[in-house]
Amino acid sequence: MFFVKSLSIKYICTIQNKGLKNTNQHALNASTNTFSFKSITTDFLEITKARLAVSVVFSSLAGFMLGLVDFQTSGWLILLKLAIGGYCMVGASNAFNQVIEKDLDALMDRTKNRPVPAGRMTPNTALIIASLLTILGVAILYTINPKTAMFGAISIFLYTSIYTPLKTMTPLSVFVGAFPGAIPFMLGWVAATGNFGIEAGTLFLIQFFWQFPHFWAIGWFLYEDYEKAGFFMLPSGKKDKSTALQIILYTVWLIIASLLPVLGYTGSFYISPISAVVVFLLGLWMLFYAVRLYQSRTAKAARTLMLVSVSYITLLQIVYIIDKFLR
Repeated sequence: MFFVKSLSIKYICTIQNKGLKNTNQHALNASTNTFSFKSITTDFLEITKARLAVSVVFSSLAGFMLGLVDFQTSGWLILLKLAIGGYCMVGASNAFNQVIEKDLDALMDRTKNRPVPAGRMTPNTALIIASLLTILGVAILYTINPKTAMFGAISIFLYTSIYTPLKTMTPLSVFVGAFPGAIPFMLGWVAATGNFGIEAGTLFLIQFFWQFPHFWAIGWFLYEDYEKAGFFMLPSGKKDKSTALQIILYTVWLIIASLLPVLGYTGSFYISPISAVVVFLLGLWMLFYAVRLYQSRTAKAARTLMLVSVSYITLLQIVYIIDKFLR
């Protein structure tokens, strides 16, 4: 009887040990999968907001093409440096932002699965990535010229140190955020010419006014999600006619700013009358959807305006570039 009992205990222990080994193996496999190259790459792209970063870099490259005088071998090299350095700067800003807002991101459906709030990446790791990207980005942009590096560094400072904290305090955060958001377009001109003048200032002005209808549209259709984290994104604090009217007004200012180059008062940056007509029609297209938001005041209308605004700024920059090279 004792022998049978001992044998049974031994058998159970053997099964438990096997189960423990299997469990450990599964944990090891899970750990291996968690730290796979694919997951690391995905988290890096998320922490730097790759799609947003690419669109911002496109603005910089557009500004570079507009400012370029002679596209020789050095031009391609500068273009490459601007793309890599620009991505590093935008990626650093986004990574710093996600470290600062990790607890708030966890409250919103839109952001709760980001690497830091989801626990796939520690805040310290994200901070190291952000710091390295900042150093690398500034260094690369500095090899283009010091002014480009300076404006890149200013954009990171404004975005992380002023805009991000203000998001939970006041709707004026959008106004503050419009400054770093408008830098990339003119940064390309500064990279190409080494100068900041009326031309770069005009590019800055165009993208500055564009920020308001774009981000207020986002703040509108994500209002409930932003409310969970206590973010104040809309100028009136509500999805009302006052906010919708301001979206229309800033869209009008955007149209006016985008047409300034045809008047001949913006230095060496100018466009032909034909291109000005195309630019004006693009502006009316965006204004149409801004008016529709005012009329319906729905999340669907706001989302549509946001998508149209992204298409608008991209097409506008392409029209400017085509005009320059076809004149």
